[in-house]
Amino acid sequence: MYIEKLSITNYRNYKKIDLTFENKVNVILGENAQGKTNLMESIYVLAMAKSHRTSNDKDLICWDEEYAKIEGRVQKKKGPFSLQLIISTKGKKAKLNHIEQQKLSQYVGAMNIVMFAPEDLNIVKGSPQVRRRFLDMEIGQVSPVYMHDLSMYQKILQQRNHYLKQLQRQRVKDMTMLDVLSTQLSEVAAKIVRKRFEFLQLLQKWADPIHHGISRGLEKLEIKYKASIDVSEKLDLSKMIDVYEQKFGKIRDREIERGMTLAGPHRDDLEFFVNGRDVQTFGSQGQQRTTALSLKLAEIELIYSEIGEYPILLLDDVLSELDDYRQSHLLNTIQGKVQTFVTTTSVEGIDHDTLRQAAQFSVTSGSIEKLK
Repeated sequence: MYIEKLSITNYRNYKKIDLTFENKVNVILGENAQGKTNLMESIYVLAMAKSHRTSNDKDLICWDEEYAKIEGRVQKKKGPFSLQLIISTKGKKAKLNHIEQQKLSQYVGAMNIVMFAPEDLNIVKGSPQVRRRFLDMEIGQVSPVYMHDLSMYQKILQQRNHYLKQLQRQRVKDMTMLDVLSTQLSEVAAKIVRKRFEFLQLLQKWADPIHHGISRGLEKLEIKYKASIDVSEKLDLSKMIDVYEQKFGKIRDREIERGMTLAGPHRDDLEFFVNGRDVQTFGSQGQQRTTALSLKLAEIELIYSEIGEYPILLLDDVLSELDDYRQSHLLNTIQGKVQTFVTTTSVEGIDHDTLRQAAQFSVTSGSIEKLK
């Protein structure tokens, strides 16, 4: 798949732009703070209905404007379709082929995207929250059901935490409501974790050989799910629900004392091992970067295996973060099969056919001009 046309209105530092792209590599050139990343973010937001940079949608709206609008025309094997996302102070409206979608989970996944930015190097060495977000965003693209379950989980978790706070302050004493919320949370938590296990098995299948190639055959990558309770991929759904309910029963007093839910998918993590050693703790910076790159390249192949189309790849200022060997491996992998957007201040020093044949755009103070 590839995005053919993009229109942006009142988005960050862009008042109004209309762009046409080719199904190849598109290089976005410009000095820092001109709007390169804003352009990449707009494509990401069009696909995911949320930003990878901020959780506050108001940040996306141009100063002194009431709304921002992103529209795209996307080509797939089965034909073209249109996407439209309007962000206002009242919320978001998403349209797929001019039909408003009642739920964002029905919209996300129509256009598939893989983003690789410098902060993604933190997938390995950053906080558990970064890794959970990575999981949720990627699974959500190929599984609308997962997006729905995740939304349900957040709502029940919020209610449960609120009730635990009430119990902590002794404003309520009835445990029946807590039991109901614990059961509801257990059921959704088990569905989420089961899906995460399935996804990681697929990611492992693609990431290990990619990592093996980048490391010139010297390293084996293993990805493990670190759950906050004792569950594994071997458990069926009903057994997993039982384990969650039992855990909530055991830690009830501690949760009331703390006024928060202390176990569940929102407390889980990922671990990466290279040749049996924890790469987060013991890996070199090179190994950590190779692991992050392997995960991103594996995502591309995983999405293709799931939907039969390659996703669109966004490389935001990441080439300068990789050495020549990893740069070449990345560019060789995408050459000729993935529509790619690359932001950089200059293509000088990057000696690769893929970039020499790319379309180039120049960004200056919120205006964009096609160079070639």
